Amino acid sequence: MRLSDLSAETLEKIKSVRWDRIIEKHEGPEDWDSVLRYYAPDFMMIEERSVLLPVERSHHPNITILRCIWSADGKSLTLFLRDTTYDDDPFFSGFMAVCDRVAGEDFFLAILYHEWFVIERAEVFEPS
Repeated sequence: MRLSDLSAETLEKIKSVRWDRIIEKHEGPEDWDSVLRYYAPDFMMIEERSVLLPVERSHHPNITILRCIWSADGKSLTLFLRDTTYDDDPFFSGFMAVCDRVAGEDFFLAILYHEWFVIERAEVFEPS
């Protein structure tokens, strides 16, 4: 799926959505209208599903999904990811996203995108 393939009606749905962020001490909420206007986002395929994150398409090769958690009803997705576009230090490259499926559409849209410090998994937890 490509953003350029969406209908004007579907793009208007996306533009109407607000999302929360904390990135580099800038706090949301933001709106998807601005993302579409000033970034060059596009869908990422995550576990065979289309997901739209508020990042430029050029970041995609640098993004690694560390953890992907689907809700029981399949309508929501929580991601922990690493984006090494600007820095590969775990202190600066970790992010968390919560995405919801858009009604009547076959994709998920981020409603939250925050910095997250990539930390090593403690030995007290079950192995992944």
